[in-house]
Amino acid sequence: MKNRLFLLAMILAVCTTAMGKKKARNVELWPDGTEIPAWFSDTTRVDLSGLKRYVVTDYGVDRWADGVQTKELQAVIDRCAQEGGGVIVIPRGTFLSGSLFFKPKTHLLIEEGGELKGSDRIRDFKIVKTRMEGQTLDYFAALVNADGVDGFTITGPGTINGNGQKYWEEFWIRRKYNPQCTNIEAMRPRNVYISNSKDVTVQDVNIINSPFWTNHLYRCENVRYLGCFIFAPTENVTPVDPKRGGPSTDAIDIDVCKNVLIHGCYMHVNDDAVVLKGGKGTWADKDENNGPCRNIIIEDCTYGKVHGCLTLGSESLDDRNVILRRIDVKSATRVLWLKMRPDTPQHYEYVSVEDIKGRCGSFLVVRPWTQFFKPEEREDMPLSQCNNIYMKNIDMETKNFFDVGTSDKYKLTDFFFENIHVTDEKDAFDAGLIENTTVKNVMINGTSR
Repeated sequence: MKNRLFLLAMILAVCTTAMGKKKARNVELWPDGTEIPAWFSDTTRVDLSGLKRYVVTDYGVDRWADGVQTKELQAVIDRCAQEGGGVIVIPRGTFLSGSLFFKPKTHLLIEEGGELKGSDRIRDFKIVKTRMEGQTLDYFAALVNADGVDGFTITGPGTINGNGQKYWEEFWIRRKYNPQCTNIEAMRPRNVYISNSKDVTVQDVNIINSPFWTNHLYRCENVRYLGCFIFAPTENVTPVDPKRGGPSTDAIDIDVCKNVLIHGCYMHVNDDAVVLKGGKGTWADKDENNGPCRNIIIEDCTYGKVHGCLTLGSESLDDRNVILRRIDVKSATRVLWLKMRPDTPQHYEYVSVEDIKGRCGSFLVVRPWTQFFKPEEREDMPLSQCNNIYMKNIDMETKNFFDVGTSDKYKLTDFFFENIHVTDEKDAFDAGLIENTTVKNVMINGTSR
């Protein structure tokens, strides 16, 4: 009897220990020390197979039509929504369209060999209230639009093709004629615009050749980009200047969003890859349309040619808890770019860049950004600042690892450099430029710093 009781006690002890170990999962932390929710470790694809399929060719849409079929495609989306929801299926073929608007409980599936292709005429895109360059204004809708569509999913393996060639050519002609021509004045649509939506997934789809920004998220929460191929050409798009690529084709713009995961994607565009936005201007922090970005992870991605792997700026206000990790950089002009606008109160904090390999021009860039800015008088203008910026486990070939400039318009504090092994043509590393800098195991050109 005693032996049995002892054996039972041992079994219970083992079970209790095992349960304890199971509960004690490996907890990851944001740079500010708070716990990263388990949501960020889930890269399971959304399964749409149980939903009703609305194959567009079954509803009168021509697989190979020469002209735009915006009206016909929108009719399928509307019908799907009216009948309780389902999946809009783009089958094999090319389907030319202007702006499409997805509704609650509708999703988009582009099958292998299927292509949703944007019109090359701006007249085919509706002018709507939207978000553009840190402003809320009337502008052209994207090719794919989803506003207030919780649970919205875009999935491949097919292609969203923005068909940007004519827009790019016209942009560079305008810019040559008028160097001060802004992006808004150039009148170009985006490929994908998702706003005011939660629990969004964009997975295993090719999103290419956008006339303007490729993907734009505004006031969204819990968004995953998984295994996407995002591309725009970086040269030879215009005879005006063969060195020019598709202008301002940012891969993913994150604008006043919370909880965004970008995992296992390929990005090659003629501008910045992942960009955090939130508003701009001297009074931007007082505008209810603007706001912060929180809890962003970009991981296990490959970068082709981009201007910046991760950029905070041009229209950023308040960014916190941002992680760029385990990325392979083929050719980036910059890896981490902190743009500091003299006309905008900005605060970037708790940003971690870790486990990075490859080649770049500059690794860290902190400089004033003065393109198309309009400073106004404001007595209580906050001093912009960057603090708690972490760079660790970096193995790269660089032309300028440390491209940092000081200014009376911003304050830089608490930067951390750890396990850095780089070649650096400029060799300009100066920890003294940043207040309270920590340097541990930093090797530049084989020399410890």
